[in-house]
Amino acid sequence: MEQFVVTNAGARPDAAGVIEGCRRGDRDAFRQLFEAHKDRVYSVALYFFGGDEATASDITQQVFLKLFTRVGQFRGDSEFSTWLYRLATNTCLDEARRRRRFLPFGDSTRRETSAQRDSQEASLARDETAHRVREALAELRPKLRMAILLKYFEELSYEEIAEVLGCSKGTVASRLNRAHKALAHKLGHLRGALLRDETS
Repeated sequence: MEQFVVTNAGARPDAAGVIEGCRRGDRDAFRQLFEAHKDRVYSVALYFFGGDEATASDITQQVFLKLFTRVGQFRGDSEFSTWLYRLATNTCLDEARRRRRFLPFGDSTRRETSAQRDSQEASLARDETAHRVREALAELRPKLRMAILLKYFEELSYEEIAEVLGCSKGTVASRLNRAHKALAHKLGHLRGALLRDETS
């Protein structure tokens, strides 16, 4: 799955012209912007909402509707992709706040190439471990979950995460630390199984 890398989209040579066209209400420019970034926005939402394609599609539509009405607010103080990433992140968090329960986080469809050689018992144990990890992630507060997403799934730096979330690097570190402690508490009983998987 394509990851949303903050530095890539802003490097396109025609990006400034496309954004300026969007400010003028040029529909072709909007279409170009949508085609260039829709997959990355969709990826962020898909990760956050645990592979829920319908929700990811809805979030993507919401993000671009907001973008089309707010593109005039982009002043070029940061990369356009960072600004868009912030819009996507805030839309995900807003949706999460509206939900009484949060969906599982992560994608359980990935398979090891050696899985076919494993015994059925080992395969079931591995699936159960993955399920417990997703459950623990789903129980994190949305802001903590997003920090984990940006750090370990999108591989952003502390500086990039702080810019996207609109907070300080200290706040990012605090959220990650709290998330690590919560996950360690929830998943401590799985440590033996995880170590066995790493050494097998």
